[in-house]
Amino acid sequence: MNKEDIFEEVRSILCHEFEFVPDEVLPTSHLIDDLDLDSIDAIDLAVKLEERTGLDLDEKELRSLRLVQDVVDVVYTHLDARADSAAG
Repeated sequence: MNKEDIFEEVRSILCHEFEFVPDEVLPTSHLIDDLDLDSIDAIDLAVKLEERTGLDLDEKELRSLRLVQDVVDVVYTHLDARADSAAG
């Protein structure tokens, strides 16, 4: 998956789980200020991402997420690391 694919997956989750319309979810959207997600919503988002990607995101990473792009970057980094370890 490239970052664009990951963004579309994150957007899909946000739209489906939190009833946003796609135009509301941009890479620059702030999870709290723009999308009004609270800590429970963030946990729900993380669980859905873990289910769809098979990743195990740690709590420290989740706390550092501010923008939708941050979510994309964390997922991309994990998927890239997993691909590298599988290839090596």
